[in-house]
Amino acid sequence: MLAFGLVVLGLLFEQLATLLVAILITVLIAIPLSAVATLLERFRIPRAVGALIGLLIGFGVLAGILLLVIPAFVHEVRTFADQAPSIFDALKAKVADASGNQPSEVGVQIKDFISGYTNDPAKLIGPVATIGTSIVTALAAILVILITAYYMAVRPQPLVDGALRIFPPDGRERAREVMERIRGAWIGWMQGVLVGMLINGFLLWAGLQLIGLDFAVLFAVFSAVLILIPYFGTPLGAIPPVAYGLSQSPGTALVVLAIYVGVHVIESYVTMPLVMANRVKLQPAVVAIGVIVVGELFGFVGLFVAVPILSLVVILVDELWVKPTEDRRRVEPASDGELSQVVASTEIQKMPRATP
Repeated sequence: MLAFGLVVLGLLFEQLATLLVAILITVLIAIPLSAVATLLERFRIPRAVGALIGLLIGFGVLAGILLLVIPAFVHEVRTFADQAPSIFDALKAKVADASGNQPSEVGVQIKDFISGYTNDPAKLIGPVATIGTSIVTALAAILVILITAYYMAVRPQPLVDGALRIFPPDGRERAREVMERIRGAWIGWMQGVLVGMLINGFLLWAGLQLIGLDFAVLFAVFSAVLILIPYFGTPLGAIPPVAYGLSQSPGTALVVLAIYVGVHVIESYVTMPLVMANRVKLQPAVVAIGVIVVGELFGFVGLFVAVPILSLVVILVDELWVKPTEDRRRVEPASDGELSQVVASTEIQKMPRATP
């Protein structure tokens, strides 16, 4: 029965993992919207209007950032697409030199690989259909998440009261304090992520621009988004620019790699400790290991909300296990053996000392 129960729980968790991540993302979006609605409520603005204003402010900030980045981003994407054949040929030559094959042989191998799909289009229809379905599903999920987060921000109290009713009456105040602690940790994480994105994106753009590497904005924006994955986002973001640098020269690739290593060091010893230790109250080692565990449990999407999941687990363990255990030890009466030792020690201290 135990094995059967574990199998059933495993299957249920596998099916519900995506739903749990979607619920977490919804709550994370609803928290700042609710904060804006609460702030505007002091000026007699209804919560429905305040939450809508908060949502519009979020879209406005995102649109402003995109307006600053998109023109250069689109220009670089178009330029990159135009230069893709020459970049591909240069990279092919470098791979040929590294592998010991002739460039023509590498080209033939790649051509045969591509021909396998062009000669049999049915092999390509499946992946294309899957990608298209995934994009439509993602857009629909984002729309549902935004609508749900808006309604949660408009009326958060019924949800809070419903969650508190799970606990006995004498423990509801403690549960409310735990919920406030989780909320504070998540708000700190969101603030820290925004700061980290700005710092990493600017440093990478400045470094790549300094060495004259093309598509600096494209690579910097790509890496800034990946900072949502702590410690591993920057190394993943370094792969495209290093590959592009290799298409120009090995020296350029090494310089680009050195820039990303330097930014990664700043992230590991300055940005992430500031975010995790001071705001989320998580040790860097816990975050590094936890990201891997969360990725295995919740998939690739779970990596982007790994820190909130880890902070939730750490806070619940601290509040439900560590603190009650410490409180019990603090008020636990001494055993008979400990009492006898204390009495004996007291009697010895009361005995008159012998004089010489």
